[in-house]
Amino acid sequence: MSHRHVPRRFLFPFAHPLRVRWAEADPQGIVFNGHYLTYFDVGVTEYWRAAGLRYPESFATAESDIFLVKATVEYHAPARFDDLVDVGVRCARLGRSSMTYALAIFRQGDCLTSGELIYVNADPRTRTAQALPEVIRARLTEFESTLEMSSKP
Repeated sequence: MSHRHVPRRFLFPFAHPLRVRWAEADPQGIVFNGHYLTYFDVGVTEYWRAAGLRYPESFATAESDIFLVKATVEYHAPARFDDLVDVGVRCARLGRSSMTYALAIFRQGDCLTSGELIYVNADPRTRTAQALPEVIRARLTEFESTLEMSSKP
């Protein structure tokens, strides 16, 4: 269906399983496109949980919070009601104030959907970008390193 690069499952050592619910299928019997962003959101939340971070507690303070500034989704094949899918998540980039997550949804190893979420850390009052808190940067760097080591043969 797609002529773009389709991610492979091995690129995502962290994945969270989900089962497609009836309410998520459209009249065509496939997952309505908007639900894939919800699946991505669940995947990132579970990634943070596995890394020892919680939203909002680990991210939001009076001086700091994260905001989603970009979301992309590429559709490669449809998911259907009752499919068991894996939402693969990896932190693709930690910038000075931003975090970029690569995501892909797989069914039995086949990539159905891929995308990217970019969050920016900012002052919640002015919404101006500011450096990611070091504790978050350190936790995510350590978690990605652990995932990389565990996925090597």
